[in-house]
Amino acid sequence: MIATQQDNAEEMFPLVDEEGNITGAATRGECHNGSKLLHPVVHLHVFNSRGDLYLQKRPAWKDIQPDKWDTAVGGHVDLGESIDMALRREAAEELGLTDFHAERLPHYVFESTRERELVFPYRCTFDGEIHPSAETSGGRFWTIADIRKSMGKGIFTPNFENEYIRLFGPLP
Repeated sequence: MIATQQDNAEEMFPLVDEEGNITGAATRGECHNGSKLLHPVVHLHVFNSRGDLYLQKRPAWKDIQPDKWDTAVGGHVDLGESIDMALRREAAEELGLTDFHAERLPHYVFESTRERELVFPYRCTFDGEIHPSAETSGGRFWTIADIRKSMGKGIFTPNFENEYIRLFGPLP
């Protein structure tokens, strides 16, 4: 028998203002139920030295954007955890990355119909082995041309598409 995976709706997240100052706490379920409680997340864009971008495939059991391609690493900051701690934890959990240098990019607020996130994006160049975990449905490097051709076709999460354009420039 295969166990069904799902997100822990009782996991505690910090609530923050738009600069990242903690203002309270709430559960994952409360943050993802349309309440628009602002909570912090980290994203890591992993490029190889050829300039290709690694994307992960979100598993079917995720409560937000299942089965879509997304940022290589993305995860919530846990209550009591720093942004850097969350980035390192998520990179290790999702892709087995432990030895990398990340450049912090400007943070911003992302809002969907279900949630509001304060996103702390980072980028790195990494040519080592990537070991996707069961938190993902795998992943691969995409050329920038393939990413641009696939935008707006329901292949990627809206958050990835918005963030890609915000950080790396408009589509041609």
